[in-house]
Amino acid sequence: MHDVEKRLQLYLRSLATNGGSDLHIKSGTTVRMRVSGDLRKLGKEVMTTEEIDQLCREILTEKQYKALIDKRSSDFTYVMGVEKARFRANIFFQTDGMSCVFRIIPVKILTMEELNLPKALEHFTKLKRGLVAVTGITGSGKSTTLAAMIDRINRTQKKHIITVEDPIEFVHKDRECLVNQRGIGPDALSFHDALRGALREDPDIILVGEMRDLETIEIGLHAANTGHLVFSTLHTKSAEETIDRIIGMFAKEEQPRIRLTVAASLEGVVAQRLVKTINGGRAAAIEILINTGRVGQLIAENRDAEITDALAEGKEIYGTQTFDQAILDLFFAGRVNEEEALGNASNPSDMKLKMQGVGGAVAGKAQKIEIDDDVFDVMEDEH
Repeated sequence: MHDVEKRLQLYLRSLATNGGSDLHIKSGTTVRMRVSGDLRKLGKEVMTTEEIDQLCREILTEKQYKALIDKRSSDFTYVMGVEKARFRANIFFQTDGMSCVFRIIPVKILTMEELNLPKALEHFTKLKRGLVAVTGITGSGKSTTLAAMIDRINRTQKKHIITVEDPIEFVHKDRECLVNQRGIGPDALSFHDALRGALREDPDIILVGEMRDLETIEIGLHAANTGHLVFSTLHTKSAEETIDRIIGMFAKEEQPRIRLTVAASLEGVVAQRLVKTINGGRAAAIEILINTGRVGQLIAENRDAEITDALAEGKEIYGTQTFDQAILDLFFAGRVNEEEALGNASNPSDMKLKMQGVGGAVAGKAQKIEIDDDVFDVMEDEH
């Protein structure tokens, strides 16, 4: 191992020791790491463009390095040490030279209980068919939640699970299930090629790392309609936006047909966003859509604007909930302060009233929801 890679591994160990999630290396600038949502300098450590280029030559294959030069960026998984610590990595060119971002992928897959995920999410692990979308911005915990749900199925059912990911993050061992994991690049040419192949490989459950394009969404919906349970992620902020994104990918003349397909095949949406807690960590506010009869009717009739109200009204009966309800639960549980709750609320004025006991909010019924954001554990900030 060369000196530059040794330096990288020191940075990554420091990242893990400090409970961080991401390591940022920008040529000519102090190395930084993200801890509890904030970027912090890692001493006075600096890498030059030449050193980053040398690092790329050391840790990338010849094919990956050529792709980096040709496409000006590269995604890959970096595995470190005998403990096989894994990092999702991206190296790219920018105006000042080169930059790298390394995100920790936990070696241990945390259970749904360890992550304190809402009980309603267990419903999705028991489905036989349909599409379940886990959504949110980058770093909101989508991969961690999906891994916990797949792990629950792997430990409790006798199924064939195929995952298609770019790159593979959490590694699932065969337990009660048979699990085949395919990474784009090493194992498959593209998401849609791998998905087409999966339909001929006798799967019960298919995990699509991300629905990036029309063809992938179309095949995913087809799989969900033909007796498979499909899990996937999208970079959307809410359940309503997720439905609009899926339908909006299709040509306008096709959208009425696709809307009926989504109404019939979409089983649920789990939308996540992270909020800062009082003690310096981060907690996940989770919006949950379960395709009840009413929700399905709203989707089919193009009444998406009414979906959020339907989720709010179904909280006690079905386990659905809006972001504001999740944030309010965190507030009443003493996890987030009023400023953070109002700052993240979709409707701050309405939440303010509910904090004051107006509008049906009841303190003491809060459910603790706290997950890690694609790192080891949510760490409390000691500073």
